[in-house]
Amino acid sequence: MSLLNSETLLADLNKALSGIDNSESLEVLKASYLGKSGSITEALKALAALPVEQRRDAGASINQLKKQVEDLIGRRRDALKRSDLEKRLSEEALDVTLPGRGLSRGGLHPVTRCLERVETLFSSMGFSVADGPEIETDYFNFTALNTPKDHPARSMHDTFYLKDASGKILDDVLLRTHTSPMQIRFMKDHVARYQSGDMPEIRVIAPGRVYRVDSDATHSPMFHQVEGLWIGENINFSVLKGVMIDFLHRFFETDALDVRFRPSFFPFTEPSAEMDVAFGDGPLKGRWLEVAGSGMVHPAVLKEAGIDPERYIGFAFGFGLDRLAMLRYGIEDLRLFFEGDIRFLSQFRN
Repeated sequence: MSLLNSETLLADLNKALSGIDNSESLEVLKASYLGKSGSITEALKALAALPVEQRRDAGASINQLKKQVEDLIGRRRDALKRSDLEKRLSEEALDVTLPGRGLSRGGLHPVTRCLERVETLFSSMGFSVADGPEIETDYFNFTALNTPKDHPARSMHDTFYLKDASGKILDDVLLRTHTSPMQIRFMKDHVARYQSGDMPEIRVIAPGRVYRVDSDATHSPMFHQVEGLWIGENINFSVLKGVMIDFLHRFFETDALDVRFRPSFFPFTEPSAEMDVAFGDGPLKGRWLEVAGSGMVHPAVLKEAGIDPERYIGFAFGFGLDRLAMLRYGIEDLRLFFEGDIRFLSQFRN
């Protein structure tokens, strides 16, 4: 016994399919047979009302009919896809007799352009460029930088910690949250290189990608920083101010730039200051904007690196490279840098 007339249903379906010319209409037709309230679905639900001895044969019949319906609808779907493809090929056919269009010219990403400019400017001031790992250890990212275990920067909510093969979170391996680990790495290498005799000055910048759990118009989970470090015997805060102010005037190519330092706190510098700029003209005229953190390297950090804090002193600073790019090019949303929109990036080809 069957709850449906198979021949009638298949005949009606074939007739309906012959008039279907788009995938949307096909899905509507499919739902009328196989959807939650479709005729075959309702027939399957009705099996429960049949006597037990009839239920098995009726169920097999309906399932066979369901497969036939699915096959017919599938063949019509394939036919529609072939038809759509042939139509597109016909519409998009190339006229090989037309002259070639040539290749479009690419260009550097705006952040890359700013990075090259930063490296050039600091190189002119005697700084070398260093590079380091983006996957860091807890020691270099926190401990060696005078950051105790209970410091908020260690919070799982602020930092991307890595997992081992079993999925367990490793509390000593993470994506670096700043480029400051390069301070320790470079100083340790420098000390090891000059174990005997006087140690030459350290003057280095370390640009690179860093990672934090933060995302909005002015923050990204991945962004770029430029760390700077100058260690010597006669370095003071006035040298720090002179270097940073000179760099900003040259980077933005204007002397109409006010700079101010505000007291702040960083575990690895003492005293510490944040740096703001205000433009004398343009759309940002009169607004104070934070661009960097800085300070004199903490004696504990020097000692951890194997440098005598009684003899040597120095400063460190960190610029947000993406923030510099936003200010230089007048961009209001940081996320534009990382979305890969050709309409945006093509503005920087020249």
